[in-house]
Amino acid sequence: MNEIRGTLTRPDGVALAYAALPGSPASQTPTTVFLGGFRSDMEGSKALHLRDHCARTNRPFLRLDYSGHGISGGDFEQGTIGAWAEDAAQVIEAVTTKDGAPGPLILVGSSMGGWIALLLARRWGTARIRAVIGLAAAPDFTETLMPAEFTAADRETLARDGVLRRPSQYGAPIPITLRLLTEGRNHLLLPGPIPYEGPVRLLQGMEDPDVPWQHALRIVEALPGPDVTLTLIKDADHRLSRPQDLDRLTRTLDALPVG
Repeated sequence: MNEIRGTLTRPDGVALAYAALPGSPASQTPTTVFLGGFRSDMEGSKALHLRDHCARTNRPFLRLDYSGHGISGGDFEQGTIGAWAEDAAQVIEAVTTKDGAPGPLILVGSSMGGWIALLLARRWGTARIRAVIGLAAAPDFTETLMPAEFTAADRETLARDGVLRRPSQYGAPIPITLRLLTEGRNHLLLPGPIPYEGPVRLLQGMEDPDVPWQHALRIVEALPGPDVTLTLIKDADHRLSRPQDLDRLTRTLDALPVG
């Protein structure tokens, strides 16, 4: 199955990149959408593993880069949770709407993408979002996780410069902007309730240095639906990108009680 690459241009001129597998024309299978994490992109191992699995099983699939991420346009330091959630929504609407009707979706969100997935599930509800899979899902990380690690000097830098560049084990220093932290308060989901009652599957490593496994329990408590499960993986880290983690992801997708 050939993947289709494209761009969607926002009203402000920023180009958002995506890649999609259309699936079978007659299929009613929901489109699986991968939503990446903070400073991640659609070429990561989880996105590509899902793409290849969906290609083998003839499922429609969509991956995308938010503005300031990957090959999309825009300035990362101008980005916010609200802007990135809207980027995802616009691409999803453009790619998965057929004959004027929005198609059903399964959202797979990694880290920050888990937050965005839950925001979209709250927006569109079970009529469209058939299920959500969260991988080290990090709703509210700009309020409850990240600031807890700041030193007094970090806070002074943020207040003075509007941006803090923090060392990262994943590569170059990460710019954390005051804009990101402030705007994130408009989209907080915890302690809930999160008004989405469809199936939710959370996969969480207990060796995750970025999102403590206890954070996943808070998400479970915030979801009112009966079909919510949390899988704790004792030796897994934040990336959940080992072969066994990727296999667990696709098994989780295949076992969802949706078409």
